[in-house]
Amino acid sequence: QVQLVESGGGLVQAGGSLRLSCAASGRTFSNYGMGWFRQAPGKEREFVAAISWAGGNTNYANSVKGRFTISRDNVKNTVYLQMNSLKPEDTAVYYCATNKNYWGPDKRLYPVWGQGTQVTVSS
Repeated sequence: QVQLVESGGGLVQAGGSLRLSCAASGRTFSNYGMGWFRQAPGKEREFVAAISWAGGNTNYANSVKGRFTISRDNVKNTVYLQMNSLKPEDTAVYYCATNKNYWGPDKRLYPVWGQGTQVTVSS
């Protein structure tokens, strides 16, 4: 059974940066698409970014395009989310998820999720 563990969250001031990591274990990582989602209090979980298994294709939500960058290291079985120019509205629990042959925004198509990491951006 594959497992995903996120890390790197924390408290940062508006305009600052954080890099989230998602470490995968339990199966061959390089053949699967990976996605990042987030959920703020009282809101639905929303898509942030996704990356194809080889890293050549990426998708971003409009709200983070130009500020966030998703990348992956298939040797380390880890996917990253570099977040720059953070805003208070980026405050949420961030989750990574994985699915074979899919790296899009539909959270219903990701069967495996991590436990999440809290990101708080102060104004």
